[in-house]
Amino acid sequence: MYELYTPDIVFIDPFCRVVGVEELESHFIKLYENVTACRFTFHERLMSGQQAYVTWTMQLTHPRLAAGRPVVVEGCSQLTFSSRSPHRVCRHRDYFDAGEMLYEQLPAIGNLVRWLKRRVAG
Repeated sequence: MYELYTPDIVFIDPFCRVVGVEELESHFIKLYENVTACRFTFHERLMSGQQAYVTWTMQLTHPRLAAGRPVVVEGCSQLTFSSRSPHRVCRHRDYFDAGEMLYEQLPAIGNLVRWLKRRVAG
């Protein structure tokens, strides 16, 4: 991680915004503390100047989500490479459906979130 990101990395996803590589490491340790499996499959990649984009599918297994069954989420990462350290990422933003990943998987509110998504979709 320390070789991939700059010390002042800005990481953003639908749940948080973290600044600094040490804070990001702490965030990931806490986030994946109870995860029993996590695998990414990477798909399309695009690079233009200092920007790169990659689409991915994450398969995550957590005992409190989906009754411990794997949750599959599609997403995209936007990476900005530093002009000072061109081989390191200074900004990483993940785009994915937070409802699909988390809210729909929770026993108490999952049915409500899925119902709302169907209603909005028409």
